[in-house]
Amino acid sequence: MNHWLPLFIAVPLAGAILSLPLSRINRKLPPWLALGVSFYLLLTSLLLYFIKSPEAISVYRIGGWAAPLGINLVLDGLSQLLLLVVSLIACLVTIYSMVYMERYTGKEKYFSLCQLMLVGMNGVVLTGDLFNLFVFLEIAALSTYSLVAFGTEAEELEAAFRYLIIGSVASLFILFGIGLVFSVTGTLNLAEIASAFPKGLGNLRTLITVLFLVGFGMKAALVPFHAWLPDAHTAAPAPVSATLSGVLIKILGIYCLIRIFYNVLGVNPQLLYVFSLLGLISILVGGGLALFQWDFKRLLAYSSISQVGYILLGIGLGTPLGIGGGIFHLLNHALFKPLMFLNAGAIETSTGTRELKAMGGLAKKMPVTFITSLFGSLSISGLPPFNGFWSKLFIIVACVQAGRFWAALIAVLGSVLTLAYFLKFLRYAFFEKLPPALEKVQEAPGIMLGVTVTLAMLCLLVGVFFPYVAAGILNPAVLVVLEGVKP
Repeated sequence: MNHWLPLFIAVPLAGAILSLPLSRINRKLPPWLALGVSFYLLLTSLLLYFIKSPEAISVYRIGGWAAPLGINLVLDGLSQLLLLVVSLIACLVTIYSMVYMERYTGKEKYFSLCQLMLVGMNGVVLTGDLFNLFVFLEIAALSTYSLVAFGTEAEELEAAFRYLIIGSVASLFILFGIGLVFSVTGTLNLAEIASAFPKGLGNLRTLITVLFLVGFGMKAALVPFHAWLPDAHTAAPAPVSATLSGVLIKILGIYCLIRIFYNVLGVNPQLLYVFSLLGLISILVGGGLALFQWDFKRLLAYSSISQVGYILLGIGLGTPLGIGGGIFHLLNHALFKPLMFLNAGAIETSTGTRELKAMGGLAKKMPVTFITSLFGSLSISGLPPFNGFWSKLFIIVACVQAGRFWAALIAVLGSVLTLAYFLKFLRYAFFEKLPPALEKVQEAPGIMLGVTVTLAMLCLLVGVFFPYVAAGILNPAVLVVLEGVKP
């Protein structure tokens, strides 16, 4: 079973390499190859839950070399959950892209880049080596820069360039942090760093913490490091925005913060307070800015900043319920935010606009998109019985249990803001008077609808059956994170 782990990297890498030569044989082959790769990874990640206990830890030594000379791939409860989430979203987005990307030229390059991004995300999740975490992080980031610019218009190129500059600065912070950790411990293996990293170090430890916090905070688009995200989301094709918001910023940002601080360097009350504070600021700033947006994709981008704030708030509480709520919200956000970005793509495909003021009356013209948008809006807003209700409830209750009533109040206010801007979206897109220009609007293609309906049903089912979801896949992930707060 350990031999399965490198396949999560090798298979999409092979798919990325083969896409371009296969396109010369038949231009229809790269999308089907990408679909086959993503479906294989989804099936494999699901099978792991049947043949491996999530509480167990599996280690694969590449080339048979043991650490510190060799590179390890490590699978535990947290990485197992994220592999499943990444594979699920990649599979659904690939199906959606097979229709949506017909408007673009060079589709074989798009599917090659998507698989290369998948290589980077899976590598970040599985690697047991700090330097290779950086390498895989850069593979995913470089692929994403190209995907944001895929339309090659002025807006896309400007957004991609801004993302590239900020992403490069973030990578520089992270690389400096890795260099300092190596200078202190003499190793890059995460398990060895965890046992060798000194408890003291004073200002040097503070510097390492700041470097990683700023670097990964930029990758996660936390406030005040969020400036690149709205433009990137707005400019990118809808499937890219869905992947970027649904999984990429959480893998390259939040997951790395959790893994490095909880399981490697260790956490303290001061650091956890900073996590919570950044989370609360992101909730308010992201939600407040989303309320004033009229471009639907830009609204969703600011919403992503706000929802990532909830994840970091829960993680920053450092309690079992808070961490559980944060990881549960990470899972939920990976379901409802891609749903909403893919619905934005469906609406833009049918109407030719993202401006809410130019829409109206679409509930009758696009009834399936309306229903799935309603499900997604209620899920993000935290209303029962949808999945977002439970994760937000856990985080709010955890704030109260920790005695942080002001944090609980801000979290509730954030949910009110979320409901307000999604009610605005539903009103202007679906219930205002239908403009004459949209009289001939039709529902999105069936394949695209199939993907959004699947995500909408998952938002409902995860909410209804959340005790089983918690027992099967969330609790093992929470236990991994809690290892970092044991005395």
